[in-house]
Amino acid sequence: MALSPDALKPRLQGVFGFPITPFFGDGSLNLDAFRRHVRWMKGTGVHALFVCAGTGEFFSLDVGEYRDAVSAAVEEADGALPVLAGCGYSTPLARRFALAAEQAGADGLLLLPPYLIQPEQEGLYRHVRAVAEAVGIGIILYHRDNALYGAGTTARLAELPTVVGFKDGHGNLEQFGRISLELGDRLAYMNGMPTAEMTFPSFYALGCRGYSSALSNFAPHVTLRFHEAVVRGDVETQREILTRVIEPICRVRDLRKGYAVAYVKAAVNMVGLLGAEGAGPVRPPLVDLDAEHRRALDQVLQVIRERFPLE
Repeated sequence: MALSPDALKPRLQGVFGFPITPFFGDGSLNLDAFRRHVRWMKGTGVHALFVCAGTGEFFSLDVGEYRDAVSAAVEEADGALPVLAGCGYSTPLARRFALAAEQAGADGLLLLPPYLIQPEQEGLYRHVRAVAEAVGIGIILYHRDNALYGAGTTARLAELPTVVGFKDGHGNLEQFGRISLELGDRLAYMNGMPTAEMTFPSFYALGCRGYSSALSNFAPHVTLRFHEAVVRGDVETQREILTRVIEPICRVRDLRKGYAVAYVKAAVNMVGLLGAEGAGPVRPPLVDLDAEHRRALDQVLQVIRERFPLE
């Protein structure tokens, strides 16, 4: 049985795993590999699973594939971890994806920005309310791109019983601080910036207690060690991981548009987590890493193997 919104909210702390969605070489969904990857990630120590979201190529999945993947993740997690699913597009489509996730057993939704347009705050409020009224599971607002929630709008949305979280992917710390001051503990706060480890110490200082980690797909022990260092105030460990792993990964990520997803799938393939079959390619409009950029990523993976081995 899915968690109620009230039960989900206190679970939204720590490091959140954002599994990739494996495909076959022809681009079709590899559900068996997805199951194996979710099963593996479940045992790594991450605190929740966000499937079919940004790293999971939500934008490339049709509703049927999405429903199958969310259902598979719920089965593999088997109640050990909360399972949340990405959700978005236009209001009617977002409601359709939300219902599919709820029917598949997901504990909550990460509501991505609506399609294309730059909405007024009232329009953004109505969009979220329409999705929230369609389902009974918890919803996390994703503050980024064309879905930038003002403090007043966020407060109105927090009055809806299913809205339980706020994920910042915009990076304006002053604005985030104002929202967290305005709402206090009415929402759970998380950092959703690309390669969130890079900015988590600053967000943590403002009351953010969780972050989404693409690194959880191939080196979860490193990001979990980093999270612990932030919570303990261990600046030396933070700086070592940021300097030797996170910042070099950011450099690879920035080499091409869309590499924030493509490098993760490449890393999963390069460390051999899913065997010879691997995680497959990314789907268009994304592109896979070229050979030169794979070599740059491999250098980071080698540093992880040498300086941060599994204990």
